[in-house]
Amino acid sequence: MNLSDSKKKLAIAGIICGLIAAVLAKMGNPANMAMCIACFVRDTAGALKLHSAAAVQYARPEVIGIVIGAFAISLATKEYRSTAGSSPMIRFILGMIIMIGSLAFLGCPLRMVLRMSAGDLNAWVALIGFAAGVATGAFFLKKGFSLGRAHETNFASGTILPILMAGIFVLSVCTTLLAASEKGAGPGALHAPIAVSLIAGLLFGAVAQKSRMCFAGSIRDIILVRSFDLISVIAGLFVVMLVFNIATGGFHLSFTGQPVAHSAHLWNILGMYAVGFAAVLAGGCPLRQLVLAGQGSSDGAVTVLGLFVGAAVSHNFGLAGAAAAAATADKPATAGGVSTAGQVAVIICIAACFLIALTNKRKGTK
Repeated sequence: MNLSDSKKKLAIAGIICGLIAAVLAKMGNPANMAMCIACFVRDTAGALKLHSAAAVQYARPEVIGIVIGAFAISLATKEYRSTAGSSPMIRFILGMIIMIGSLAFLGCPLRMVLRMSAGDLNAWVALIGFAAGVATGAFFLKKGFSLGRAHETNFASGTILPILMAGIFVLSVCTTLLAASEKGAGPGALHAPIAVSLIAGLLFGAVAQKSRMCFAGSIRDIILVRSFDLISVIAGLFVVMLVFNIATGGFHLSFTGQPVAHSAHLWNILGMYAVGFAAVLAGGCPLRQLVLAGQGSSDGAVTVLGLFVGAAVSHNFGLAGAAAAAATADKPATAGGVSTAGQVAVIICIAACFLIALTNKRKGTK
């Protein structure tokens, strides 16, 4: 079934994804983090001991499921294509930039929408930066930006990342080799049951593959071709989670008191600006990169590897944002925000995006 040939089907796809996210939220995933690609890749990187932040270490079955779900559905519908393009190192760097910007904000574009649906005004502010970043990327697309065409490769090449993801899952459930946050340590210790998370990831990945779900792509299409089709998926997801949050008492319209969030508005905007800009240059948001990798794209797989390394760099060098925290009997309240090192990193990431955009054009484009 093609879910991308009408706005109605796309909206239904978004509703399905919203229901999956609601189930994950109800079953134990962190508040306002039912499904977050950046956060879950970060947690999985921690489980692999790429960083040592004890609060965020857990091999998230959702991320693994998204890749394998996209792989399985693309095989079943004969849409699997093992491809590779050019500029692999640039795609790797763009993946790192997407992750660094996301962790400055404390969430990817998917979590941004989930936070918006829970009344987190910080996420609505970040949307300004994300949309501006996508618009900047779209501007350079119109000026001829390109990282080169993808070409078909042998079948096995496109299966590498799905196989690696499956291997991580096996290690996580059958051995004690991977790290895991201890109960009460932080977001890494909060999760739905493994079976629920895996099934949810598989379904989410399959639906995202069939609907071409992409948070950056939805805004890019509005800007470039005045198409509102892809935004229908995002709208469906948002509405379901809005209803869920209101029904369960999780909707709080405010800047403060939001779970795993901070109100450093400038850095929320600039962090998501970097994410939107880099996502357009790379050809998709973090979710879309997982799906592309699952359906055989080595370009997507390289970008995903960049996400993992970006997560490690962010936590190993103190670049990730810190969540605001209320006062307790033992500790005073903290405002959270982005460290000086993190701020410098975000500025460097934005500068790198401009450099990449200005130095990569289709042949013959002036």
